[in-house]
Amino acid sequence: MQWEVVIGLEIHTQLSTQSKIFSASSTTFGNEPNTQASAVDIALPGVLPVMNRAAVEKAIQFGLAIGAKINRKSIFARKNYFYPDLPKGYQISQFEVPVVEGGQVTIRVGDQDKVINLTRAHLEEDAGKSVHAVHGMSGIDLNRAGTPLLEIVSEPEMRSAAEAIAYAKAMHSLVTWIGICDGNMQEGSFRCDVNVSVRPLGQKEFGTRREIKNLNSFKFMEQAIKYEVQWQIEQIEDGHKIQQATVLFDTESGQTRMMRSKEDAHDYRYFPDPDLPPLVIDEAWIERVRSELPELPEAMQARFQSQYGIPAYDAATLTSSKAMASYYEATVAAGADAKLASNWIMGEISATLNREERDIADSPVAADALALLIRRVMDGTINNKTAKDVLKKMWEAGDSADAIIERDGLKQESDTGAIEAIIDEVLAANAAMVEEYKSGKEKAFNALVGQCMKASKGKANPAQVNEVLKRKLD
Repeated sequence: MQWEVVIGLEIHTQLSTQSKIFSASSTTFGNEPNTQASAVDIALPGVLPVMNRAAVEKAIQFGLAIGAKINRKSIFARKNYFYPDLPKGYQISQFEVPVVEGGQVTIRVGDQDKVINLTRAHLEEDAGKSVHAVHGMSGIDLNRAGTPLLEIVSEPEMRSAAEAIAYAKAMHSLVTWIGICDGNMQEGSFRCDVNVSVRPLGQKEFGTRREIKNLNSFKFMEQAIKYEVQWQIEQIEDGHKIQQATVLFDTESGQTRMMRSKEDAHDYRYFPDPDLPPLVIDEAWIERVRSELPELPEAMQARFQSQYGIPAYDAATLTSSKAMASYYEATVAAGADAKLASNWIMGEISATLNREERDIADSPVAADALALLIRRVMDGTINNKTAKDVLKKMWEAGDSADAIIERDGLKQESDTGAIEAIIDEVLAANAAMVEEYKSGKEKAFNALVGQCMKASKGKANPAQVNEVLKRKLD
């Protein structure tokens, strides 16, 4: 039997506010446990929550960025459940009327684009954190309790792990791009819950889903989805029924394991929070936020293609983060050819950054320094191969391309007479290759070019070598 995978994501995005959603407590990460949980955060008797305006504004930013409806009036509710790190015994969230409703985002998998629709994005507070193996015991750190979250809920429209990862990455890029979240997955600022089910291909009804909780790595998310899909298929084919449940992914074993049976909305006994009035957002506020939004990734992709004449793939890659897009534009502004700049940033620069696990904002080679290197390739001072060696030295020592070229004597040989002399020597020493070329073997020509470059110690201008060698052989 053929099976179809159905995936929906709930992404918990920690909003980058200085204080918590309903109190003035700090949201700073990494402080000593239980040093920034106020009476409001743990709902001591007599305290009242007060809405953080900055958190609302960031929710509006997100809604506008995805083309969603911003509800002018939304309601906060109490979501009741017991968990050790939930000090109130309930979580303040939004249920029936969220602040953001609908919207969509376009993802790319391979060479195909797909639109993923969103159900909602609602404001809520975070819980605390259970800390295990502290002196052989478990403890509770309530520093995170009350931290503002925007929970982004997709429609179940993804059909593979690849699509789910592309969607999660698109969301991560967007929330960091517009500045509502720092996107730090290691610190829990961006966490994903993945709902996974399978159904026979062609069946309209959804299968029973299981929710994989708190995934904070794209790599682990992919592994968890693939394992869960295979597990569900095997269970059904063996005659078992899937039980709706919340599961965790064990990164060491690569398996999911059941945490608890999954609750439905009625299990949480939602009711409007009596301490919070409805959240009212007027038109003037929305329009002000709209006017302050930065150029969004999709719009920038289109501009890059029209303004710089680069392919759609290049434009999409270069706008995968705001820092990379800025680096690219600065490189072109400093005089680099637009396509060559794209090639170098997507190629050598990105590869080196990935090896060193660094962000492009921390690149030791600044955009203007890269532009100078590219200009030296453009004007024939060095060839592409030598430029890669120069970049490595720039990366390690911080010297300019010109300084390295001058110091190491790397300037390309473009004197036609000198190149002809090298070629004459190579032809005389490789008579067999010459005969192979004349008998129709094109590969022999490339071999002769290689010998010429070797004889010049890589300094000969490759274009001139090709031109002169072709003329002499013909």
